[in-house]
Amino acid sequence: MGYVIDVDQDNFEREVIENSYKKPVIIDFYATWCGPCKLLKPILENLQKEYDFILAKIDIDQQPQLAQQFKVEGVPDVKIAINGQMIPGFVGVLPEPEIRELLEQLNLPSEVNLKIEAVRQAIAEQNAPKAKQIFDELFAKYPDHPPVILEAATFLIRVNRLEEAEKLLKTIRSENREYYNKAQSMQSLIAFQQIANNHGDSELDELFAKGAQLTLVEDYEGALNVFLHIVQQNRKYRDDGARKAMISLFNLLGNNHPLTKKYQQELMLTLY
Repeated sequence: MGYVIDVDQDNFEREVIENSYKKPVIIDFYATWCGPCKLLKPILENLQKEYDFILAKIDIDQQPQLAQQFKVEGVPDVKIAINGQMIPGFVGVLPEPEIRELLEQLNLPSEVNLKIEAVRQAIAEQNAPKAKQIFDELFAKYPDHPPVILEAATFLIRVNRLEEAEKLLKTIRSENREYYNKAQSMQSLIAFQQIANNHGDSELDELFAKGAQLTLVEDYEGALNVFLHIVQQNRKYRDDGARKAMISLFNLLGNNHPLTKKYQQELMLTLY
């Protein structure tokens, strides 16, 4: 695995250029007086524990020659060294999910993602003890890691341990906006599980439960089709419950998801 190191003019060639032939080096040009730099610092350091890269930190006030050499005009300025070549990263503070996307573009493996895939495989094989063991390992190393919390909550919802799932989701704070919004959306999965457990008596009750069940197995298009059909049949059903269920799914998928765009339009045509 990689590590974090302070870099200066004397060790730059060795620690950045030479090491970049072994693994990517993320170079964080920063200043001690820079507020955004202080926000970015823990994000990069936490990601370094998860991804296999070297984090090289360069204080521009202590190393003005390096800052000038690499045309650093504002901080934080993040650059990347791969195979001896410097390529642009980003300037300023990016949300953690966007930095993750950048790391994935570099084909860097994430220990968390690999273990989450192992969890999903264990669940697909109906091997709950193995899934629990992997989650225990993840929480031991990444106790407050939002992606781990979200994945664990999803698992708990699927096995109908709703109170535990809700308790986990509440540990993601509002200041962690990207993951907080996801956690809030996942609260709706708990409601879907409750709906799926109650088939009711009428045809619409059964359809509503079916839509919830499809949501829980991640057949989102099937679920949206069912909820849209209910809206078309009876807008007032369960106090506009089918429309609200569709909106919950839109929030869960995100505004840019193809299904969100498609069914938002279908819903609008149905309503108006």
